[in-house]
Amino acid sequence: MRVFANPVGGGSLWFDNLATADGTPVAYDPQARAFLPMPPFCVNRDIIGCNWIAPEQGAFCRSCAMTALAPDPSIPDAIPNWAKTEAAKRWALDNLGRWHWFRPEDPGARPVFHMLAEGPTPVPMGHAEGVVTISVAEVDPVLVAARREALEEPYRTMIGHMRHEISHMLWWRLSLREDFLDAFRAMFGDERIDYRASLQYYFENGPPPEWRQHYLTTYASAHPHEDWAETAAHLLHLTDITDSFVAAGLSLPQLPHAGWDPYSEPDPDRLIHVAASLSVGVNHVNRSMGLPDLYPFVLSNHARHKLAFVHDWLRRGAQGR
Repeated sequence: MRVFANPVGGGSLWFDNLATADGTPVAYDPQARAFLPMPPFCVNRDIIGCNWIAPEQGAFCRSCAMTALAPDPSIPDAIPNWAKTEAAKRWALDNLGRWHWFRPEDPGARPVFHMLAEGPTPVPMGHAEGVVTISVAEVDPVLVAARREALEEPYRTMIGHMRHEISHMLWWRLSLREDFLDAFRAMFGDERIDYRASLQYYFENGPPPEWRQHYLTTYASAHPHEDWAETAAHLLHLTDITDSFVAAGLSLPQLPHAGWDPYSEPDPDRLIHVAASLSVGVNHVNRSMGLPDLYPFVLSNHARHKLAFVHDWLRRGAQGR
């Protein structure tokens, strides 16, 4: 994610800012990729702290307009959890906009989001024909820690959920192309094998012993759909980690040149090499404070080939190239 200029003075703004350091209200324009000091602001600004502009006064911004179902406000913590969930959605959507997804130049369908609060039973997250269902309770740190430990996951965050579930939607978009499915099946396997049976087998038996040689995560081994979604989410992780590193003014010998833009990089091997190198370094920094690794994953050669495949399709797929 970029670091943004202050439109009314000195200093910088961060992606989630609602105001400048001196208190001037600002809002983010996702089309211009810049902050503006003037309305119209998103109608959700006072409800959930949305900091994007709207097309007109009293309207939703581009991101909030994609939410068809909001959580039940009578459920405890539903609204503050929703606010954090929408913030993660805005971040993920803006990342994908760097590759033209869901912007005006993208002629395809937009995702529709169902943001649900959890009552007595958990909300199953997922995607079906363009609809992405998200449990807003997954921003609660206690719940997240419990589920991460129960599922033996090294990483679990709302932005990770967003990238994973939106990646399912991106697969659905790409599958409408005549040239995608054969290439996908050659790389990931045949997605027509029974999905429910595959997931049941995975949850009963776990991943294959050699999963690290072929997959980024254990869950990716469950079914080709999940392998795609995990791989695409990890490509988004790695690209945005690298972009944020560059935007913060940090340096690394592996960076190709000053001003390098990871989202514009056409060579996936170069992007993945830089991202992996700096992730190892940042992991080392985190350990100095007793924190978990920023990116606690190992990239096998097979996983790198899959990341390169996804990179090719996500960079050009939104515009039908």
